[in-house]
Amino acid sequence: MEQKTYERYLRWLNEPSLSKEEKAELESLKGNDKEIEERFIADLEFGTAGLRGVMQMGTNRMNKYVIRHATQGLAIYLLKEEAKPSVTIAYDSRNNSTLFAHEAAAVLAANGIKVFIYKELMPVPSLSYAVRKIGTSAGIVVTASHNPRQYNGYKVYGPDGCQMTIKAANEVLANITKLEMFNDVKKGSFDEGLKSGLIEYISDEVTESYYASVLSQSIKDEKVSPRILKVTYTPLHGAGLKPVTTVLARDGFKNIDIVEEQRLPDGNFTTCPYPNPEIYEAMKLGMELMIKNHNDILIATDPDSDRAGVAVNQNGKAIILTGNEIGILLFDFIYHARKEENRLPKNPVVVKSLVSSDLVNLMGEKWGVNVINVLTGFKFIGEQILFLEQKGEQDRFIFGYEESYGYLTNVEVRDKDAVNACILICEMANYYKHQGLTLLDRLNELYKEFGEYKTTTIAYEFPGLSGKEEMADLMRRSRTEEFKNEIGNVIAVADYKKGEIYKDGKVSPTNLPSSDVMKFFLKDNETIIFRPSGTEPKLKAYIFGKAENLDKIKAKVDSIVK
Repeated sequence: MEQKTYERYLRWLNEPSLSKEEKAELESLKGNDKEIEERFIADLEFGTAGLRGVMQMGTNRMNKYVIRHATQGLAIYLLKEEAKPSVTIAYDSRNNSTLFAHEAAAVLAANGIKVFIYKELMPVPSLSYAVRKIGTSAGIVVTASHNPRQYNGYKVYGPDGCQMTIKAANEVLANITKLEMFNDVKKGSFDEGLKSGLIEYISDEVTESYYASVLSQSIKDEKVSPRILKVTYTPLHGAGLKPVTTVLARDGFKNIDIVEEQRLPDGNFTTCPYPNPEIYEAMKLGMELMIKNHNDILIATDPDSDRAGVAVNQNGKAIILTGNEIGILLFDFIYHARKEENRLPKNPVVVKSLVSSDLVNLMGEKWGVNVINVLTGFKFIGEQILFLEQKGEQDRFIFGYEESYGYLTNVEVRDKDAVNACILICEMANYYKHQGLTLLDRLNELYKEFGEYKTTTIAYEFPGLSGKEEMADLMRRSRTEEFKNEIGNVIAVADYKKGEIYKDGKVSPTNLPSSDVMKFFLKDNETIIFRPSGTEPKLKAYIFGKAENLDKIKAKVDSIVK
């Protein structure tokens, strides 16, 4: 262990402002060099996605001192940008989310910055909406999305409602690195901030306005498509219960059964240790209730309610749809429904992440829809809406999605929105039920039309400091000719770090920001993408191919990575 790392540990251990419990936790690390190194080797990395980590004491962990430190860096940035900045704050159901949100608000108020904060847990998209509605300089959401219960996070948004840009994040990070963790942070009290008026609770009018904005995204209203759908819904112990049930009821959906065991907020996620709607264990209780009550679909939203998962009751059997399958179905439904009602804009635009299903590209080519592929991260989808807005063409945007269960049609929100998605999914399933079809039936019709292309994502875990090095080494190797030959049948390669595409001996630009992503184009429109996760110690491989070839491609990727 480096001396600097140990000195950081001792600095914390001897900090007089720590509580007895915090000191005891640090004392327990004595003699455990590996654990001290893990917690103190560096500061928890601040980037465009903010902070995310395990909730423990240490500079490389999530705790109130790291939150205060980051918020002071943000405050310095905001005060440099404008004379009277303001910030909107939201938080979800995770352990310490309320504490961290209040700590951030207190630091901002101590710096003279006006804070608007929700008085109860709310979804991520409501924060994105509120930033624009209230007109604040920035936004903060305390959440770790669908990570296990040990994690929490701190996401920062710009005045446009998108996650913070790379340039802004770098400036905030530069501020943070100059600040001593304890002495250079302006400390304040949340209650004092409320009394002084520098901290103010967000009004119910803003929340109602968000609900109205979501309902404006209705594709097939109740008059056109009477509500016959029977729905099971679970918020997975998160922030989705109130907003999702409110907008669905207002949209006419009355037959909704809630998974009681997962109804209430619970930061320990007792019934679903990994509260991710793409995981079977998280969906299990909901699927059982769906089948028991003979409901048509199950919808699950993750803790911060920006992702929505779906299972279908297919002849008495519960089938979970992948994020790509939901995205394909929604694009199809939105396009055809709006076309039928003459509500399709001229030159419509769909934006998706490049790791999402390329079947959407094939659909767009046939239907005359401009499909824009962007880097992973919904901020890049939000950015494309901003570009359209700057040209007065935001109405061209009809849908944005990423394979990790994120969907959006509402240009007043600049992040994925599970509340928005729940309206669309229920209206879509309701529409097909009138035709005697399930969502799976319609999906199979699309496969007959375009080819049965499927996708799979493999997440390879690389824990600890050594894991980071192993991932970096694998990404370096992916840029070699030897790696390309190991994959076989490669007709083109895109290196998004260099920003270049190589095909037939020619080089062309990707026209995207630099990112550590490699994409291999195979025959028959099949592709393989390698990308390190930005929030977890994982390397992700995204495979897009014909159904009959998928297992063979997966085995090839496994043999290369492992």
